[in-house]
Amino acid sequence: MQASGAERSGPTRLLDVTRLVSRAGRMPTGIDRVERVWLRRLLDDSAPAFGLLRTPFGFLLLDHRGLECLDRGLETGHWGPADLLSRLAAYRPKAVRGAETSLRRVAHGRCMHHRLGRMLRQHLPFGTTAYNIGHTNLTESSMAALKSVPGLRSVVMIHDTIPLDFLDLQRAGTARSFAAKFRAAACNADAIICPSRAAAADIGRHLHAQGSAARVVVAPLGVTPVVAQPEELPHGLPPAGPYFLVLGTIEPRKNHALLLDVWEKLGPAAPSLLICGARGWRNADTFARLNRRPARVRELAGLSDGAVAALLDGARALLFPSLAEGFGLPLVEAMARGTPVVCSDLPVCREVAGPAAIYLDPRDTAAWASVILRLKDDNGTRVKIAPSDWETHFKTALSMTW
Repeated sequence: MQASGAERSGPTRLLDVTRLVSRAGRMPTGIDRVERVWLRRLLDDSAPAFGLLRTPFGFLLLDHRGLECLDRGLETGHWGPADLLSRLAAYRPKAVRGAETSLRRVAHGRCMHHRLGRMLRQHLPFGTTAYNIGHTNLTESSMAALKSVPGLRSVVMIHDTIPLDFLDLQRAGTARSFAAKFRAAACNADAIICPSRAAAADIGRHLHAQGSAARVVVAPLGVTPVVAQPEELPHGLPPAGPYFLVLGTIEPRKNHALLLDVWEKLGPAAPSLLICGARGWRNADTFARLNRRPARVRELAGLSDGAVAALLDGARALLFPSLAEGFGLPLVEAMARGTPVVCSDLPVCREVAGPAAIYLDPRDTAAWASVILRLKDDNGTRVKIAPSDWETHFKTALSMTW
């Protein structure tokens, strides 16, 4: 039986939920799903938990009741109308304004931006650990306010350093914004969690360059089981005959252009290719090619997790020609369902997928075409690979000592 607020005991935890609220009403990304798992874990745990939300009009501190309200709203998508204060920020999405209104009503504490430290000191006990999983609200001022709480430890999750290492693949402003957030973490965090040893090496390199002594802890991400919901698929899906799947935002780093080259090369012999993901940034050539509706290629955005799971279950393989990754969540999600994986030969992919995947040079069109043709006619035994689990992730992330 879950403990009530009065019965909760253990080290108090504070989760920054600013990004989660900012994503209200939108299809979740990989980072969104990781943050939801964190939210639910803190709600289910016996330790006291708070949430911190930055809004245009100040900060809200949510207690267990407020976090339950947030989780319920994210699950149902029902927030109610925005109040007058939220309507003043008309430029923000309707769902976000509704979410902030609902959470303001149940907030445990409220303050203007410059009063954050005072509010946190008033409500958080000695020994609290604060977690920032999604980078939003990762600023020098917010970190300074957290550090002003006696005995508080600050932990930041950094998924990768791709915005610092691959400037040509970023949208305008991303590199500068991420660099500022990384500095805030490097200078103020007591520990940094990352999802892989490969990411830890990159993070360590940048921390060393900044003279930071922050501890880096590897806690691989888990996979949340999803029930396949084929009834949620659009008309005509899954396609007749063999098909391949690619998951992720259509942006330069994901290297969709290689797959379009492969399908062009295969011509009439090509199987179906389903591209599941929203259009991103700096990818005008790829978008133009997709607009021409290449044969045997279908672009899909906004599918539910259950619909994607149904497609994974029937796909010949997940294709993952990414140029850079910090973890590669689609890889482990596919392997957990027994779906074969063909991916880029990156150190992080080998770390995550081990011997279960087929590794190829992400720029070798001929090699990808050859493997896809072979798998097209091979519907052999599908073996589920047990990925890292969330319990192991949290055992590491929530049990750190200093």
